[in-house]
Amino acid sequence: MILLQLTANTGPEECCLAVRKALQVLLRECADTGVSAEVLEDVPGEKPGNLRSVLLALEGDAAPAAALRWRGSVQWSCSSPYRPGHKRKNWFIGAEVFEPDVPNAGEALRDKDLRFETLRASGPGGQHVNKTDSAVRATHLPTGLSVKVQTERSQHANKRLARALLAHKLTSAAAEDAQTARAERWLQHHGVERGNPTRQFKGEGFRET
Repeated sequence: MILLQLTANTGPEECCLAVRKALQVLLRECADTGVSAEVLEDVPGEKPGNLRSVLLALEGDAAPAAALRWRGSVQWSCSSPYRPGHKRKNWFIGAEVFEPDVPNAGEALRDKDLRFETLRASGPGGQHVNKTDSAVRATHLPTGLSVKVQTERSQHANKRLARALLAHKLTSAAAEDAQTARAERWLQHHGVERGNPTRQFKGEGFRET
């Protein structure tokens, strides 16, 4: 499993729109290459549908290549749809790749230190979601850190994703020498390199150049 995060960092709302558009492209690419992509976390932007950041779990033989194709900065060249006449035309977002299955994570996640709870999934989905106890909350008892994962997959799959996400957060916190620190991936929110973008897109249709 590989974790991939797309983030607008501290950029304006145009960057949040770029994250939304980039996610759509990423999901299409994953579908075309047989990569399973599950959204684990997302932070909404100010405009409905926009995203300040989104974290995905990618699985499959082509997952590493799919993730590395995005890693770095992504440039979107387009006039602002929110501020007519605004001079800025180039908007940048970041993409970072994380692999949670590292030795330190495995050591931190001892079975006796974990508590798993099943609960009903929330959000869109109608009656099926409301009646299915497929969501999973994983808690690391020594630190109190917990994560919740819900997808349309099985409870077993959600448990595996929750464990991976929790391992990633604990490993990142340990690297910061603070068990309650936010995950390492949030450090990326403080800046995106604006030169040498990994991928470039143009126009409202978000066409790759």
